[in-house]
Amino acid sequence: MKKECVAMLLAGGQGSRLFALTRKVAKPAVPFGGKYRIIDFPLSNCVNSGIDTVGVLTQYQPLELNAYIGNGQPWDLDRSDGGVHILPPYVQEGDKGTWYKGTANAIFQNISFLEQYDPEYVLILSGDHIYKMDYSEMLLHHKQTHAACTISVMEVPMDEASRFGIMNVDENDSIYEFEEKPKKPKSNLASMGIYIFTWSKLREYLMADEADEKSSNDFGKNIIPAMLNAGEVMSAYRFSGYWKDVGTIDSLWDANMDMLSPDAGFDLYDPEWPIYARASAQPPHFTGACAQITHSIATSGCAIYGKVENSVLFHSVTIEEGAQVRYSILMPGTVVKSGAVVEYAIVAERAVIGAGAHVGTAPPGGDEWGIAVVAQDIKVGDGAVVPPKAMVTRNVKGVRA
Repeated sequence: MKKECVAMLLAGGQGSRLFALTRKVAKPAVPFGGKYRIIDFPLSNCVNSGIDTVGVLTQYQPLELNAYIGNGQPWDLDRSDGGVHILPPYVQEGDKGTWYKGTANAIFQNISFLEQYDPEYVLILSGDHIYKMDYSEMLLHHKQTHAACTISVMEVPMDEASRFGIMNVDENDSIYEFEEKPKKPKSNLASMGIYIFTWSKLREYLMADEADEKSSNDFGKNIIPAMLNAGEVMSAYRFSGYWKDVGTIDSLWDANMDMLSPDAGFDLYDPEWPIYARASAQPPHFTGACAQITHSIATSGCAIYGKVENSVLFHSVTIEEGAQVRYSILMPGTVVKSGAVVEYAIVAERAVIGAGAHVGTAPPGGDEWGIAVVAQDIKVGDGAVVPPKAMVTRNVKGVRA
């Protein structure tokens, strides 16, 4: 059945900048905000925007992500007409098959999927951003400007603009130039990596790009510059809400801490724009007689007997009596034993912090400070010390007999 707009969600990234957190899972499957995973945000945006057909392009460590998405029921995407579809690389007849070589190649390899729905427009999304956006408003802007491509942009501080792809626009927000991480940016309109294309135009440029053996097969490096050089109508769609790329340890920690701040501009409790997730069947969280919890998120199945402040606790976390957790993110199944201290840290799923151990350090303001990270299923031994900025991917021996 013909669809007006189909979303293609790029979720195959390795997430190498998240280091220990993406050893076993794709970046979009990394837990976030106490009960979510990163991919919940673009999926929820789609259904809240009235887009009911979503292709999720997976590649790196797809098992957990695929199982999490399942049939799409938590996001109301379990539909016989449309719904959510997992799209890994595959071998075609007469072809040896290849991994997705770039963002544009990932869409090219799924042209047959798109042609099933014969969409007028294609929405391209990234699976590693935290934000709320009504894509229907961006689509309306695309139609009104008669654009071949619309790129969502947001203003960033001018002194940070060189870190982004920058769009230079005229008085009508028509894009006339794109600069990839310019040393001397001409504007502060940064690309958010969210695109709407008129499908007939995009298909034409994908075919030409694939025929170019020198191409990187990337939207930012190849498709968008090619469309600009050809004189296509390119429009910028300005976004002013909360948006964060959580592709680094620091940005992931910052965004989780933002969930605790009423001034951050991101409301998880907005009934008009709910963020859906696959819920874990856990009992209510429990706080012991000596527990102290301040300014924190503690979700279902948590058992808290110690002290927690300014932290985000996912389901099934255990904080034993005498343990202290400060300014940290504890992912599902984490155990912090008696007397241990975890501060300014991210502890991944099912990790165990031994009795009297110390993970992370409060910021002294020096260059060597940073968020400490403990990977999935790791055991930090009794009395062990994990310094700031550490990436723990192997069990740490204790110092106590």
